[in-house]
Amino acid sequence: MTKPTSNQPANSLNGTLIGYARVSTEDQSLDLQTDALDRVGCARVFTDVASGALAERPQLTAALDYVRPGDTLVVWRLDRLGRSLGHLVATVLALQEREVGFMSTEESIDTTTATGRLVFHVFAAMAEFERDLVRERTRAGLRAARARGRVGGRKPALSPQKAAVVRRLYVERQHTVAEIAAMVGVSRATIYRCLGSDQTKVSTA
Repeated sequence: MTKPTSNQPANSLNGTLIGYARVSTEDQSLDLQTDALDRVGCARVFTDVASGALAERPQLTAALDYVRPGDTLVVWRLDRLGRSLGHLVATVLALQEREVGFMSTEESIDTTTATGRLVFHVFAAMAEFERDLVRERTRAGLRAARARGRVGGRKPALSPQKAAVVRRLYVERQHTVAEIAAMVGVSRATIYRCLGSDQTKVSTA
């Protein structure tokens, strides 16, 4: 939903302040956020009820579509906009490319000012550092796995012991592939892969 306010001052980009507020559940009130956005003079406020992990935020999409070059998107706190630091940085950088500013009232960040841009550049550097850490941990994990004789990827569905049982049951020809799969708790496709045989050569009767 959107909510008009009585004040519509211009910001430092000579545009309009557009507010965005979000709560995680229907039980929570938007009043604290919308009051803060009213106080700074937002001409319009878009609101969502969505969890922090929820990708679909229709009113955020509407707010991002609504802002024009020179406007500033305003939130009460940074976590109202971004699901993560990386998502927050990406959203604000996308706004900057459109010549739209960003302001957080609680953290006193305003990218239409030199100081605000400097602070946000620090956030961007932190997000990049976080991504580098994740990549390095992934590479380290793969190196450790290779050192232990694994090449990475998904854990095998069948342990060596179960695979031996599967082969024995199939060789004995006393059970169908479907029955063997049920016994060891895997799919028939896993049984076929374990047997290393073309499916047309394996009896499923």
